[in-house]
Amino acid sequence: MELLSEEQISKRLTGSEWAREGDAIVRERKLADFAQAIAFVDEVAALAEEANHHPDILVHGWNRVRLTLSTHSAGGLTEADFALARQIDALA
Repeated sequence: MELLSEEQISKRLTGSEWAREGDAIVRERKLADFAQAIAFVDEVAALAEEANHHPDILVHGWNRVRLTLSTHSAGGLTEADFALARQIDALA
């Protein structure tokens, strides 16, 4: 999978709730409670399995979920990361 250029990454992040952190993009969601946080994680997991592209997922506090996307095999950000990010955004 081909790495995106800095310009391509910047363009895809414009107007997005995702932020760049090194070779990854991250987004944090605050949900109503722990049960909703876990339900959201389950939905993200289903999308990730379907795409065969798996984010790092951190549940912290009692209602916060932090997602980190990067294509480790390519060494950075690819279209697969942004495609999954769009699918995750559609869950919101």
